[in-house]
Amino acid sequence: MPGMLDPLFRGSPVDAVFTDAATVQGMLDVEAALARAETGLGVIPPGADSAIAAQCQAGHFDLDALARSAAKAGNTAIPLVKALTARVAAADRDASRFVHWGATSQDVMDTGLVLQIRQAVALVDHDLGALEGHLARLAERHAETPLAARTWMQQALPTTFGLKAAGWMAAVARVRRAVAAAGHDCRVVQFGGAAGTLAALGDRGLEVAAALAHELDLALPDLPWHGHRDRLVALGAALGLVAGVLGKMARDLSLLMQTEVGEAFEPAEVGKGGSSAMPHKRNPVACAVALSAANRVPPLVATLFAAMPQEHERGLGGWHAEWETLPEIFRLVGGSLRVMVDTMAGLEVDAGRMRANLDITHGLLMSESVVMALGEALGRGPAHSLVEKASRQAVAEGRSLGEVLVALPEVTTHLSPEQLAAALDPAHYLGMAPHFVARALAARTPSRDV
Repeated sequence: MPGMLDPLFRGSPVDAVFTDAATVQGMLDVEAALARAETGLGVIPPGADSAIAAQCQAGHFDLDALARSAAKAGNTAIPLVKALTARVAAADRDASRFVHWGATSQDVMDTGLVLQIRQAVALVDHDLGALEGHLARLAERHAETPLAARTWMQQALPTTFGLKAAGWMAAVARVRRAVAAAGHDCRVVQFGGAAGTLAALGDRGLEVAAALAHELDLALPDLPWHGHRDRLVALGAALGLVAGVLGKMARDLSLLMQTEVGEAFEPAEVGKGGSSAMPHKRNPVACAVALSAANRVPPLVATLFAAMPQEHERGLGGWHAEWETLPEIFRLVGGSLRVMVDTMAGLEVDAGRMRANLDITHGLLMSESVVMALGEALGRGPAHSLVEKASRQAVAEGRSLGEVLVALPEVTTHLSPEQLAAALDPAHYLGMAPHFVARALAARTPSRDV
């Protein structure tokens, strides 16, 4: 049963991949595939596979009873194998002798998890692709829409909203590749038996492992990886990068939504972002979800790293620490992606407010531009000193920088009124921003859009 906060912080299709029923089904899929592989190789008798596979449906099992038994057994596979064996025996006693043949609990649990990971990575990739596409459209549409760049939380110089969106887009593309690569590396079967040697299968162990991998459409690693968790940890780290990238977007957008800024907004919706006390509020709810995930996921990733030094061939406690951690990372990242995809699909951009905010410093934002224009004649150092002094005067007298500069012979001797006006125009000081946007868009792979 979902928790009350699940629709807020999670609520994506990824959730369904990691339900208790889905986890049990993953393990049962491994058991059925193992029986098919071994029957095909003649390791177990003909027909045993179909008898076993017929019972490999999660709906046949009492999940609450499995949970209670797992508390004593130490993992969920032990009671599941017992329950599966009993069900097979009720229909075909001979076949029940070959349930879980040559495998160990960790083989079933790890490989079942790999099957879940494959589904979850595909869902995350889908949403990252959708987000990347929305951001590309924003970058293209606003490639030359000027707004104030902020450094140290202060207005710095003019940039464009398109460049900001392109920065978000490029980061999403990078972490999308990272998740895809880590997910690919995780798509390996785990099959090593009790101690990673497959001794129970004699000289047929490697054949069975290869056939099992084929049945599940997974790769066969060079050797079992019970105690080596680097693949899973790398995936968790890649998902942590996703959470951070989405958090960066959410931080930027929440600041742009501030009343005093008002340059971009999450899509409006009845019942969204209100206040129980203040009817006028329009709170950045989606940003709050993404920022929450950005805060919560890194410690979970740290848990995966902390659990890596596992003892000898099969770990104690470290392996157990992964069971809830990696699924929770997936769920939180899935929830963050869900809200940011919807937000960027309908983002409200106020270009007029962006332009107006460029003027709130009365020209001080353009001080570097004036320095560069004067520097050709005076040198950069003297020009900087001159404009710095004029800026202080403008603030002290409550005048615009342009009004002060136009009255200084040191300026008018070298800059005509038209040249000074151009140096003070934000639209003339965007630098390479539109070109950077074009480069970022050209570097994309549009075919991967969703």
